[in-house]
Amino acid sequence: MSKGTSAQGKKSSGKSHITCRRCGKKSFNVKKGYCASCGFGRSAKMKDYNWAKDH
Repeated sequence: MSKGTSAQGKKSSGKSHITCRRCGKKSFNVKKGYCASCGFGRSAKMKDYNWAKDH
């Protein structure tokens, strides 16, 4: 089996991520049904981390 150009045709042709309704980023996973950026579809709260906040 080859790993190069001929294997590129086997990649999925569908979209895995679309634009999120809440945050507007292209991070909403269609199959899983939630946004990787803000957590929409999985949680009512916005996804955030303490290390990402301004002190």
